[in-house]
Amino acid sequence: MKRILTFLAFTFVLIQSSQAQVITCVPCDQLGMVINVGSQETSISIYHSGQYMTHPREYNVFVWEFSDQQGNLLHLDTLVDASTISFGHSWPLTDTVDVTVTLVNDSAVLPNGNSINCLFEDQIFWHIDTFPTGTPFGSWTFIHNNPGVDQNTQTAFDNHFIINKSLIKIIDLLGRETALEPNKLLLYIYSDGTIEKKYITK
Repeated sequence: MKRILTFLAFTFVLIQSSQAQVITCVPCDQLGMVINVGSQETSISIYHSGQYMTHPREYNVFVWEFSDQQGNLLHLDTLVDASTISFGHSWPLTDTVDVTVTLVNDSAVLPNGNSINCLFEDQIFWHIDTFPTGTPFGSWTFIHNNPGVDQNTQTAFDNHFIINKSLIKIIDLLGRETALEPNKLLLYIYSDGTIEKKYITK
């Protein structure tokens, strides 16, 4: 009898754990960027915490854009499985530079069940300060320290109206419209044109 109860308890735990969703990353608003100490007048080095807080790491894709206040692209780079972007530049120290980075990982699962798709926007400038000894020094500094925004549930202001994306339909991999089905890969099509792949276990 003891063996049967142990077997049943083990089977129950196994069934429950196989039905549980594994969360492999933290929400976008808990991630951020930090300018590394090694940044100098003509070089930038920025660390992004998403690399170490989003798993599996090897599928983390970071799309970095740096632009001036007129919208001119100064630097563009796509990094995979990398926490830091570093590069040399020649823009003036008097410029304020817009920094935009998108983190995408279709294999990482947020607490809400979506894959991670975060947008980070901020600005940097050359900040001049003084050491206690009186010696001046400068460093690149973020202005706003904005948190990330989840692009899966983006709410945006457009001409002062709030626009929420809404689900238009769910289709299977053959393009047939379907209802929500557990244990099957489905495509969710939204009103803003985005498409999400979802696999929901039950």
